Amino acid sequence: MNIIKYVFAIIGACMLAGAFALYNHTASFLDRSVTAQGIVVELIRSRSSDSVSYYPVVQFAAAGGREIEFQARTGSNPPSYSQGEQVTVLYDPSSPEAAKINGFFSLWGAALIVGGIGSVFGLVGGGMLAYGAVKNRTNAHLQKNGVEIHASVQRVEQNTGLTVNGRSPFRIVCQWQHPQTRELHVFRSENLWYDPTDHVNQEKIPVLVDEGNLKKYWVDTSFLPKLAG
Repeated sequence: MNIIKYVFAIIGACMLAGAFALYNHTASFLDRSVTAQGIVVELIRSRSSDSVSYYPVVQFAAAGGREIEFQARTGSNPPSYSQGEQVTVLYDPSSPEAAKINGFFSLWGAALIVGGIGSVFGLVGGGMLAYGAVKNRTNAHLQKNGVEIHASVQRVEQNTGLTVNGRSPFRIVCQWQHPQTRELHVFRSENLWYDPTDHVNQEKIPVLVDEGNLKKYWVDTSFLPKLAG
């Protein structure tokens, strides 16, 4: 899990940097480009593993009357253009073969897609890093200032809400009854990536709690053997 959160954060950062570079490239292209009228002469059908897309081929006359034909870099299904349709073309006079259709997705689609995927990876990785930092800070505070109680071991459960590479971690579940309020509190240890059942031999284990908020706690599993790397 420690590796995954860093991988997600790094992938997200790299993709967002790539999206920014694509944005700057398009903005620079627009500054240099001039317009021309073109016509869609063909739709190229492209099949991937699970979908089909149609890429328009456009023909236009650049400055000086030179005929240019190019295939758009973005395709769609259903097709965004039809054969024979007139379109506005943007091109750099020094490189007219790299022309683009003057459409929002044609110009900004790549940056949006890369930026969107990068944002998802960044939010997941960043969220995991932030959660881990807050959790570590809370645990450190409890270990230093928490009140120790001894809760009765109930069972070892598997946390099926979390799965990594087809495996789910284990947690020790214990409970404690408040001597004044008589309320029963259930505590769960942090995720353990092996089954600790054979190593939980005591009836009670220490739990450090925040007296003002018993929802803040840390189950002390230091008695368990460390998992080899």
